[in-house]
Amino acid sequence: MELKPIELNIDRSQEMYSSTNCQLVLNAMIESYTKNGFNKPWVGYLACKNNQLVGTGGFVETPEDGKVEIAYWTFKEFEGQGVASFVCKELIKISKATDATIIITAKTAPEHNASTKILQKNGFAFTEIINDDEIGNAWLWTLDK
Repeated sequence: MELKPIELNIDRSQEMYSSTNCQLVLNAMIESYTKNGFNKPWVGYLACKNNQLVGTGGFVETPEDGKVEIAYWTFKEFEGQGVASFVCKELIKISKATDATIIITAKTAPEHNASTKILQKNGFAFTEIINDDEIGNAWLWTLDK
């Protein structure tokens, strides 16, 4: 599996980007880039396995106040195949390679689920309950140093 950055000038007409899920991701990332800027490596990524897109992930925004938030999503037909775990690990590697001092966070729905297990396996600890525009009450997770 590999993680490919979603570039500003990505050719969305290519067959590999034709799925509804992929188009949703590309639309969201272009909107995010318009709002927050395109600042590599703090961008969105596509998870590819055998030349097929299986999920996505990225940094919600560029680091602010020494913190950066990651997010990831596995396309439904590929759930249970380690995609989200792979993306989470790769985002941690990218962040640490760029700036080892940045605190990495993530948000989940306020319940134990696959995502909370992935975060715990990657060294994240539950920090607090916060308000999120999309989730409402959310669990904030912070990567232990």
